[in-house]
Amino acid sequence: MVGMGWFMCMVIVACVISCGEAAPGAKFEELYRSSWAMDHCVNDGEVTKLKLDNSSGAGFESIGKYLFGKVSIQIKLVEGDSAGTVTAFYMSSEGPNHNEFDFEFLGNTTGEPYIVQTNVYVNGVGNREQRLNLWFDPTTEFHTYSILWSRRSVVFMVDETPIRVHKNLEDKGIPFAKDQAMGVYSSIWNADDWATQGGLVKTDWSHAPFIASYKDFKIDACEVPTTTDLSKCNGEDQRFWWDEPTVSELSLHQNHQLIWVRANHMIYDYCFDAVRFPVTPLECQHHRHL
Repeated sequence: MVGMGWFMCMVIVACVISCGEAAPGAKFEELYRSSWAMDHCVNDGEVTKLKLDNSSGAGFESIGKYLFGKVSIQIKLVEGDSAGTVTAFYMSSEGPNHNEFDFEFLGNTTGEPYIVQTNVYVNGVGNREQRLNLWFDPTTEFHTYSILWSRRSVVFMVDETPIRVHKNLEDKGIPFAKDQAMGVYSSIWNADDWATQGGLVKTDWSHAPFIASYKDFKIDACEVPTTTDLSKCNGEDQRFWWDEPTVSELSLHQNHQLIWVRANHMIYDYCFDAVRFPVTPLECQHHRHL
């Protein structure tokens, strides 16, 4: 019985590590590099900081490109009056017909909730925005933001709670992002023409610099040797942990979490915007949760 107990323990540990949840995060320089305004990207021990002032924002990008898997970063967003600023964490391919999965954190005046906007681009077409208020203050502590991308779906998560699921509906004639390798990116910039209350509230530069902090960098995904050679990651004989039905489909508990988020924190869903979309987008007619 002792031997069996030890064996089961090892199986559980191996399963957890294979899913990337127990493995420690990498150092910034092991997975990422500054992509612009290098003097505004500062490494401070285990924490990397992006700075926005009236001269520039900043950004970083992954060293590798990936096809399917899970990416996660812990972020502490800009404190205080962050109106007009946008901090983004996203995956994207390149070119005019690119695919992209976005987290965009829209700053606000002090005391007002941060708004999280998610968006999905497929073959260069976006306009699939959803917005929600977070159920915590994202400026006082680090929280984990993740994108899980498989052949079946794209799942956006906050502290492992799913906030959006974009399903593969190719059987309904709807394109899905599956054939372009993506990099992982983050940036901070001034967007006071639209970010806060539709652009009514402008950035107050007296509060600059605006700083977003990052740590615990994780990429558990299939890295491609080149963006044109995807065979390592999308071959029919390839199986990864994110392909397992128990991972690529939400559990009952996760479905309940998603329903709770949508019922209590969602403030905008493009599927119900009849002004922008007089005809309901096709994927909205088939998605149970978007």
